[in-house]
Amino acid sequence: MKENSLANFVYQEIRKKILANQLVNGARLVENAWAKKLNVSRVAVREALIRLSGERLVEFGEKGGCFVRSVTAEDVIEVKELREILEIGALKLLFKHKDPEILEKLEQICADFSRMVEWGYLSGASEADVRFHQTIIEGSKNKRLQTMYADSNISLFNFKLSASSQLDDYKVINKEHRGIVNALKEDNFRIAKDILRKHLERGEEEMLELVPDEATGIQMII
Repeated sequence: MKENSLANFVYQEIRKKILANQLVNGARLVENAWAKKLNVSRVAVREALIRLSGERLVEFGEKGGCFVRSVTAEDVIEVKELREILEIGALKLLFKHKDPEILEKLEQICADFSRMVEWGYLSGASEADVRFHQTIIEGSKNKRLQTMYADSNISLFNFKLSASSQLDDYKVINKEHRGIVNALKEDNFRIAKDILRKHLERGEEEMLELVPDEATGIQMII
């Protein structure tokens, strides 16, 4: 297998473990250990880590070494603010275009989400949650907006955080998603916008409770 293919293999393996929280924040990623574990060269591991650092999933320390990047309170707040700007804007455009295929897709994602929660497959529910928001962006039909959303790695960030949610959180998420879909069916942008805004605000509040305070090293209780 070519070196770039091996690097992609390593990238996919480490990325999957980070997003599933199998590699916790602050965990050190030792090149030699991963090269041996995955039976690849250190060069392939290094290329994978550089790619992951570009997605802000890992970071290189000032004194060397590579670590799983910790999510900070500032990250949570900034991403929520960006999501509110992009997703509410996309939602407005989605109402304008009224694409029945997008509505059908959102309904299917809601059904998938419900099944995943019912089966206790919460990582699958997290994936469905991310797909729901990506589909709203897709429904905007605005390629520049879609590019901004993708370049900001919001989907990766959202998946990493949503994987920390509890069962009761998923039930609320399901209700909010379905509320947005029902508002779309009724052509009521105001209700859909209010639900989406509260959805993002609630997610921000819950995640801030889980993020360690950089100054004290303890969790923030808001």
